[in-house]
Amino acid sequence: MPRLSGTGINLSGMTALVTGGSRGIGAATSLMLAEAGADIALTYVSHRQSAARIARKVREKGRECISLKADAAKASDIRKAVRMTMREFGRIDILVNNAGIWKEGQIGKMTEREWDETLDVNLKGTFLFCNEVVPIMKKQRGGRIINISSTAGQRGEPFHSHYAASKAGMIGFTKAISVELAPYNILANCIAPGWVDTDMSREPLDNRSKRKRIEAEIPRGYIATAEDVAGAALFLASDFALHLVGSTVSVNGGSVLVG
Repeated sequence: MPRLSGTGINLSGMTALVTGGSRGIGAATSLMLAEAGADIALTYVSHRQSAARIARKVREKGRECISLKADAAKASDIRKAVRMTMREFGRIDILVNNAGIWKEGQIGKMTEREWDETLDVNLKGTFLFCNEVVPIMKKQRGGRIINISSTAGQRGEPFHSHYAASKAGMIGFTKAISVELAPYNILANCIAPGWVDTDMSREPLDNRSKRKRIEAEIPRGYIATAEDVAGAALFLASDFALHLVGSTVSVNGGSVLVG
């Protein structure tokens, strides 16, 4: 399991599977875990070149990395990604469920297909990856599961009810499995980012007036970087977080004061 090196974090000999690892939070997390010594398997859906670029950066840090095309809504893709990770590295110590989508949907106008798409990727995908990886972690007698939720799952989000439901579901799911898994030395926790300056939120953040309004609502005065969230993931992957079980780490600059 992860170890502490002096006052730093040492993930040498560990393998992390990061879903949605080609861009944004997933890419930053992959690189930060690699910096601490972990080998990386990252998944992507359509951004093959971005995934290859992150894999090269991981290798430049002296770690191994494979990029795997996998749709988080498809059980067959997930089984294949886990199988290929095990074939390459022989173990999975850290699972970061980051793959997700954020699309607008007004209640009363949203289609069933739009609802299902978001719930399938964000929530069912988290379940499917956990369901495949947990037996591996049990055999290894330990592991870390880090689920990337959202402040939307803590307080709701108008015009994104499907997204809010999926992220609230991730928090509840994490709390439930954390109690099941703690006796096996598998620690499951959540991260709930607020606004993060990534491609997913590019449209509203590129609007100057919207960006200023958003920043004004954040006590820290700025919108989080992907690295701000990745730092929380690194902490949860480390032995600094040995007694965190089913917790939700809020990374939002003080804009939503919930635990």
